[in-house]
Amino acid sequence: MMISKFARPLAWLLLAFIIFITVSPIGLRPETVTTVDTDRASAYVILGLAFALAYPKQWKTVAALLVVGAVAIEYLQYFAPTRHARLHDAGIKAMGAALGLLAGWVINRWRDTKASNALPLTER
Repeated sequence: MMISKFARPLAWLLLAFIIFITVSPIGLRPETVTTVDTDRASAYVILGLAFALAYPKQWKTVAALLVVGAVAIEYLQYFAPTRHARLHDAGIKAMGAALGLLAGWVINRWRDTKASNALPLTER
């Protein structure tokens, strides 16, 4: 699928960026106009969506890995002297990833339905 071709590198680049931002010193964190919880959730919604579109057949594995990964990435902050890991933050990230994955799953189902409807009746 054409979307998977572009979504795979995007998903991995987003993950690398999120890991960097999460464990880098607090001064390197980008400043935004929204709250930090909104930033966290939005980043993981986009990440979940990208991974769901990149790996549509493995969405269950991707879901488990992203939710566990959100907690693991948050835990990495224990190794950064200017950062602090919190369960609340990990929960926001995991929920964002789950929402992004759900959106990706819906898009993938819609695309599959649209593709199957485009087939002649003899091929369905």
